Amino acid sequence: MGGNAAGIAASGGNNPGRFVGDQAEPTRDQVNAPGILDAIMTPEPSPVRGIRTTAIHAGESPDPVTGASAPSIVMSTAFVADAGVSFSAEDFGDNTPYLYTRWKNPTVDQLEKKLAALEGAGGSVAFASGMAAVTALLLYTLRAGDHLVISDISYAATAEMTNELLPRLGIGVTKVDMSDPANVKAALRPNTKLVYAESPANPILRLTDLEAVGRIAHEKGARFAVDATFASPIGIQPTQLGADFVLHSLTKYINGHGDAIGGAVIGSAQDMAAIKKEIAIRTGGILSPFNAWLIQRGAATLPLRMRAHEEGAHAVAQFLEEHPKVTRVIYPGLPSHPQYALAQKQLKNTSGMITFQVKDGLAAAPVIAKRLSVIHYAVSLGHQRSLVFYLPTRDMLRTSFKLTPAQEQSFRAFAGDGIFRLSVGLEDPADLIADLAHALDGI
Repeated sequence: MGGNAAGIAASGGNNPGRFVGDQAEPTRDQVNAPGILDAIMTPEPSPVRGIRTTAIHAGESPDPVTGASAPSIVMSTAFVADAGVSFSAEDFGDNTPYLYTRWKNPTVDQLEKKLAALEGAGGSVAFASGMAAVTALLLYTLRAGDHLVISDISYAATAEMTNELLPRLGIGVTKVDMSDPANVKAALRPNTKLVYAESPANPILRLTDLEAVGRIAHEKGARFAVDATFASPIGIQPTQLGADFVLHSLTKYINGHGDAIGGAVIGSAQDMAAIKKEIAIRTGGILSPFNAWLIQRGAATLPLRMRAHEEGAHAVAQFLEEHPKVTRVIYPGLPSHPQYALAQKQLKNTSGMITFQVKDGLAAAPVIAKRLSVIHYAVSLGHQRSLVFYLPTRDMLRTSFKLTPAQEQSFRAFAGDGIFRLSVGLEDPADLIADLAHALDGI
């Protein structure tokens, strides 16, 4: 939304507030004063709106200088300021004018407001990647001597960070199977400061009862965080179920087009202001304005895309479940999912993520990859095009998860000896089914 007005010589039109002909360009005070940019970024209070309207309009309003309806990109790293304005993070606050894009940027601000609105939360902070967001949250909530309880299955880089970096910083880590809230309760200690869930969990699509786990965490004085990347804000809004923090890899469903990396932490306005000041500004893992613009454009169609992802995934999952060469399908929208009742209760959209198994998947993977023509054999997920990738269980256990024998047994109950992780895109389901049928015929 609204670009930096400085340096823009608008042409044409006679609407009030625009600069035409040889009239003066905006003054520095007009451009950089919190008033005009706040008006650009923060529309007047309005009634609660539907999710589709929110996805399109939250955080945006027409540019008051040019009248542009579509958001524009502010790529400037620096902004003209009045003499005497503090350039210290210690003084950073809501009324700090735009000074330097590492601090805040109009385009990134718009995206952050849209994300908070989609989650029904007080604020958000955008980062350069999902892992930058995870790192920021962990650094914000945990100190030496603190204890973290985290899902034993989570995004690989998150798992690796909790295996290695946090213990080096003097932070205790306990990993538990969060499909049973009792496991969380048993793992809590007097110094537990954060409980961290991932639901649905990457890559096995195991669910956590967020209301139950959040209640357990809060009873012991711990904060509760949920990585809801696989569900998106259309599938679940964890802050409405008791979570203090929500994490998203914006690279995935929210962007939705496989062309921009980003991440976000979402929560209360107070926590987000502190994360912005204490972590984002000082560590510098900020989101590029160009990526923010791409992600914001993707977010506008998120509700419609998630409906199509879900419809396509249902059709593909049913096909796979009936295929003679597929030994197991895991999809929260199928009654065969071991937590189907929880999925029906908790998820408003069961997303486009499927895992499936075939006999000797490691040998089958190169055959399937070669025979696919519509689906791309590639990592990542949540794009408009369908993606599939084989994940060997032994590699995940050795490099990322490092589970106890009991946890490994639970993991294998979901994952067997390995799984194909399939991200169903927006193609016609019949074409995806035909592509998978042709690929499976080769094994």
